[in-house]
Amino acid sequence: MLTLYFAPGASSFAPHIALYEIGVPFERKPMSFKQNDMRSPKFLALNPEGKVPTLIVDGRPLTEVAAILFYLARRFPDAGLLPSGDIEAEAQVVSWMSFIASTLHPARRRGLDYAKEVYAIADRRLGAGWALGGYSIADIHLFRLYWRFANSLKPAPETFPNLTAHYARMMARPAVQRTIEIESSIGYELPA
Repeated sequence: MLTLYFAPGASSFAPHIALYEIGVPFERKPMSFKQNDMRSPKFLALNPEGKVPTLIVDGRPLTEVAAILFYLARRFPDAGLLPSGDIEAEAQVVSWMSFIASTLHPARRRGLDYAKEVYAIADRRLGAGWALGGYSIADIHLFRLYWRFANSLKPAPETFPNLTAHYARMMARPAVQRTIEIESSIGYELPA
């Protein structure tokens, strides 16, 4: 059994989408930043870092967006979220996920101008399609960050045309729509 601890709109948004893409049953455990749920002794026993996402796999915790996405894609290969049997394509997924986690995710902390520069790199790198040519966990991870960036800063579509088109393709996916519906019904309490 899989259990996802998540906070609406936070980084856990990406694994939440992936679970709906895969279509397997899982238990949802929404967490609240306002109520300091991630600092409760019970949650800290699962994840000493005190953050989401945390995926419980048969009683064992798995943390970090990239690791959870990679695990889900490998465990459920029929979902087609990871290029199967192509080591170079898998390495490209890892490359994208590393870039997203280490460069895009912290960019806003360095200021808006820097964030725009970094998103311009992502826009060029992405090109006109999916991150790897076909839909993958890299697209889910990228979307989660651009979703927050686009909804908070509202850049003009021509600023990042490839990311804007990617965003529209992602928003059309039923798994994304379902995740947004569920997380919106709980309410977003994102930290600054």
